[in-house]
Amino acid sequence: MNFLKTSIIASIFALGVIACSSAPGSENLQEQLNLISLPPGFEIHLYAEGVENARQLALGDNGTVFVGSRKAGKVHAVVDTNGDHFAERIYLLAEDLNMPSGIEFKFGSLYVGAVNRILRYDDIESWLDRPPEPDLVTDEFPDKSHHGWKYLRFGPDGKLYVPVGAPCNICNEPGFSQIRRIFADGSGDIVYAGGVRNSVGLAFHPETGELWFTDNGRDRMGDDLPADELNHAPRAGMDFGYPWCHQGDTLDPEFGKDKSCADYTPPALLLDPHVAALGLMFYTGRMFPAGYHNQLFIAQHGSWNRSEKVGCNVVLVRFDEQGNALGQELFASGWLQGDNCWGRPNDVIQMPDGSLLVSDDKAGAIYRISYKASQ
Repeated sequence: MNFLKTSIIASIFALGVIACSSAPGSENLQEQLNLISLPPGFEIHLYAEGVENARQLALGDNGTVFVGSRKAGKVHAVVDTNGDHFAERIYLLAEDLNMPSGIEFKFGSLYVGAVNRILRYDDIESWLDRPPEPDLVTDEFPDKSHHGWKYLRFGPDGKLYVPVGAPCNICNEPGFSQIRRIFADGSGDIVYAGGVRNSVGLAFHPETGELWFTDNGRDRMGDDLPADELNHAPRAGMDFGYPWCHQGDTLDPEFGKDKSCADYTPPALLLDPHVAALGLMFYTGRMFPAGYHNQLFIAQHGSWNRSEKVGCNVVLVRFDEQGNALGQELFASGWLQGDNCWGRPNDVIQMPDGSLLVSDDKAGAIYRISYKASQ
C-alpha cells in the first residue's frame, strides 16, 4: 500500500484542536439564523463555526462529523463532546490537499476525494488529534480542476460511487461527465452512468437501494434554461444526455445538432434553473413527523450567473408510494436576502437522533435543524 506525505494539523493548541465553544461571532451567526424560515415545529441552531469552506459531510461511527472543503484544501473533524448539540472541538486532519471536497466514512475509515486521488485514513476516530498518514486508494481519476471536485458515497453494494464532472461549461471530453463506481480498495473502476455534467450529490434510496443524484445544468443559455436535475439511475449503463440534451427536452444549441432527447434518460424531476443543487439525503429518522420519512432533502448552493439570484436553500422532494418523485417544496430558506446569499448550503446529513446537519461553505459553518412536536 502506498503512503503519502500529507501536511497534518497546523494547530492552535498543542493537541491540534480548535476550541469553538465560545467562538467570536457565534452570537452574530445565530442571529442571522433568525432569518431562516422553516415549517412549523422546526428550528435551526448553530452546530459549529470556523469550519473553513465546509462542503461535504460524513458521519463517523462514534458521532464525529467529518467535513471536506474545496477552496481551503482542508479536512476537519467536528466533535460535540458533551451532547449539547454544539461542537466544542474542531480538529484539522489534513491541509494542502487539492480540493478535498468529497468525503465518506465507511469500515471505520475516512475516505477523502481530492480531484484525481482518493485517500483513506484508517481508524481515524481514534486519532483525531494525531491523524495518520493516509493510504492511497487510487490516483487514476482525471486531474483537471474544472468541476473536478468530488462527492463520495458508498452504495448498499459496498462499492464507492464517484462523479467525474465535465472539465468545462459545455464540451464533449472522453473520460468525463460520468459517475464511476469502484471497489473500496480502488480496483474495478467502471462507468456507472454517463451524460452527467456536474453531479455534487449522490444518495441511495433506503428501501430500493437505487441511486439518485443531482446534476447542475450548463451555463450561458439564459436565466431560465436549463433546469438543474434530480436523476434516478437504478442500474449501470444509463446516459443522461449531456452535452447533447438538457433537462430531458432541450437540445444544446452547439452540440444538439442531429441528436434527439428521446435517446437519453430524462430527469426524474426538474429543479429550478441555476440553483446549483448539491448534496442530498433520504430522511430515515424518527425525530421529524412521519410525512418526512423516506423523503429527499437537497441542499441548493445558489446561482452565480443569473440576473436575479435563486437558491441558497434546502428543498424537500416528495415521493409517492411507487417511488416516483412528485415535486419539490421549500424546506429551509432565508440565506438569500435580496440579491445576496449570506450563506450557501452545500450538503445535508442525518444525525443519530434524527436531526439534520447542513454545511455552509460561505459562512464556514454547520447548522442543526431539529423538530419539537410541542411547537
